[in-house]
Amino acid sequence: MEDFKNFLSKYKGAIIGGLIALVALLLNLHKVLVWIIIIVAGILLGNYVQYNKEFVKDKIKSYIDKL
Repeated sequence: MEDFKNFLSKYKGAIIGGLIALVALLLNLHKVLVWIIIIVAGILLGNYVQYNKEFVKDKIKSYIDKL
């Protein structure tokens, strides 16, 4: 019994995370999370391009020239 208590106290966070992941999969929340990740990636990419216009323009131009 003591070993089981040690196991639970040692891996409590992993067990809770696994249960949350299981509930998310059962409720199809993974589709929503994928869309949120894609939207956030687009926002971050747009922000990066806005603040590094010249660098991005040169990289794209050199890439097109290689083709």
